[in-house]
Amino acid sequence: MNIIKNRKLYYTISLGIIIIGLVTMFVRGLNYGIDFTGGTSIQIKIGKMIIVDEAKEIVDEYDKEASIVHIGENKDEIMIRSKKDFTNDEINQIIDEFVKKYDIKKKEFQSEKFGPFMGEEIKKKALLSSAIAIVAMLIYISWRFEFKFAAAAIIALLHDVLVTFSVYSIFRIPVNSAFIAAILTILGYSINDTIVIFDRIREELKISPKKSLEEIINGSISKSLTRTINTSLTTLVAVLVFYIVGVEDVKILALPLIFGIIAGTYSSLFIASPLWYELNNKGKLKTKKA
Repeated sequence: MNIIKNRKLYYTISLGIIIIGLVTMFVRGLNYGIDFTGGTSIQIKIGKMIIVDEAKEIVDEYDKEASIVHIGENKDEIMIRSKKDFTNDEINQIIDEFVKKYDIKKKEFQSEKFGPFMGEEIKKKALLSSAIAIVAMLIYISWRFEFKFAAAAIIALLHDVLVTFSVYSIFRIPVNSAFIAAILTILGYSINDTIVIFDRIREELKISPKKSLEEIINGSISKSLTRTINTSLTTLVAVLVFYIVGVEDVKILALPLIFGIIAGTYSSLFIASPLWYELNNKGKLKTKKA
C-alpha cells in the first residue's frame, strides 16, 4: 500500500466532493430545518399507523412543503414540521381535520413554534464551540507531538466536516440542531484514529531513523489499518442500527454521524498523514533554498 505515492488521487476525491458541495451550497443554500428558519411543529397521536400521502392531503392545504413523519414506538403518531408560522386557528383546524378523518376518540397533540432567532443562536454557539475545540486540539497535539502534526490533524478534521456538509448540501437533507450536535461529535471522534496513526509514525521515526518519510508513513498506516477499520466499522454498525430502528429524533442525529465516521476513517488513512508529509517536505525545501 503506497498511500504517499497516490496521495494526489485521494486529495482529488476529497476536493471533488467538497467543491461540488460548496457549489451547491452557494447556488441553492443548505436546506435548513425549522430549527434555523423558524416554523411550526405539530405532533398528533393518531392511534394507528397511517399512510403519509393521506395525511399530506390535509396538510397540503396549509403548506405543501411541510414534512410528515411517523413517530412513537408503534408509529401511531405523526410529526408535521412546517417552515410556516401557523396561527393557533390554523393549528386547531389541522388537528380537527385529522380527528375527523381518522375518527380519533381522544384528542392528543402537541404544537411548538420556532423563531428564526433560535437558529442564529445555535449557529453562533456551534461556531464558538468548534473554534474552542479546534484551538484546544491544536495546542494539545502541538505539545504532545509537534505543530506540523497538529496542523495536518486539524485540516483532516475540517475535511470531515466539509464532506458531511457537502453530502447534506448535494442531497438537500434538512440541517437542524441535531446536525450541529453531530458535527461537534464528529470533531471529537475523527481525531482519535488520526492520533493513533501519528503516534505510530512517531515511534517508527525513532525505531527506523534511516528509512525515508514515505516508507515510515506507508508502514505506519499499514500497521494501523486493521485497527482503524475495525474500530470505525464497530462504531458505524452501532450508529447504523440506531438509524434503522431508532425513532425520528435518533435518526436525525445518527445520519450525519454515519457520513462523519466514513469521512473520518478516510481522512485518517488517506489525508492526514500525507498532509503531514507535505508539510515536512515544504519545510525541507525552504531549508535547502536558504
